[in-house]
Amino acid sequence: MMKTRHAVTILAFSALLTPGLTGCRGGGNRAMTARTGARSDTRATEAVDLGARLRDQGLLDQALREFERAIEINPTMSTAYMGAGDIYRERGDYQSAEAHYADAVRTAPGEFDPNYWHGYALQMLDRITEAVRAYLRALSIRPDDFAANLNLATAYLQLGENAQAVIYAERAVRIKADDGPARVNLGAAYANAGRHGEAIAQYEAAAEMMPLTTELLLNLAESQGKVGRHAEMAGTIREVIRQSPSAMAYERLGSALFRMGGYDDALDAFRMSTQLDEGHYPAFNGIGVCLLNQYLWSNKQNITALDEARNALRRSLQIERNQPRIAELLTRY
Repeated sequence: MMKTRHAVTILAFSALLTPGLTGCRGGGNRAMTARTGARSDTRATEAVDLGARLRDQGLLDQALREFERAIEINPTMSTAYMGAGDIYRERGDYQSAEAHYADAVRTAPGEFDPNYWHGYALQMLDRITEAVRAYLRALSIRPDDFAANLNLATAYLQLGENAQAVIYAERAVRIKADDGPARVNLGAAYANAGRHGEAIAQYEAAAEMMPLTTELLLNLAESQGKVGRHAEMAGTIREVIRQSPSAMAYERLGSALFRMGGYDDALDAFRMSTQLDEGHYPAFNGIGVCLLNQYLWSNKQNITALDEARNALRRSLQIERNQPRIAELLTRY
């Protein structure tokens, strides 16, 4: 009897307590999970806040550790990925920055900053097609962002998609008309599209807004030459040489002088270019053409000029073989 009662008691205990225990465990787990999640969110937020303060103090190693700790606590916290990505980017570690920005995009796809900075990191890694897609996503969120339009235009220039580059470069200038680099960017877009007159206008506007950099002046000179303003081109290149002599600058000066009929001065400029850089093959082409002209003007009597011209053209082809016009010229003479 005692045995039976004991058995019944156990069964009754099991029958009565098991449902109750199951219910209690479920409710307790949910509450416990919620409390644990809240504590995790709090700890992750505290880590991010501390990381931001450390970053502002210039303590980047410590800041990075806090951002990475926040990611471990809460892998869905986009601000932690952004904080770490920003530090990696500032250090020039674009590979790590890109990975963190990609995670930030994954956790916050509708936010501008993750998409923009992901595009920037991709562009720095020369992953230009991916960068374009990221910038387009950023601009779908904030269409009138100046930097995103400017960088997207640059990316399209890198891809050789000139019509698209013009669209976004123009938009960047409309957003910030007094920005010199934006004007240079638009000028480059126009030049690549063959619109050199408009390019010159943008370069000249940029020159009033920013220092006369070598890049700006060389771009301006190139477009001046394309529209036949060779005297202006020569003057622009001389300013480049005054600032920063280079093989390219002297070769461009030689080209302008040649088109103006200053053949001896052009030859001197081409030779100076090769002295500064023995691998700058366009200057050897310039030397060859100048000397071939001397040979022809002598009624083909100046054999020395012909030999020197051949040597210059051969040297050019040794440096860069893919020059069919130069190869044809050498074959002809």
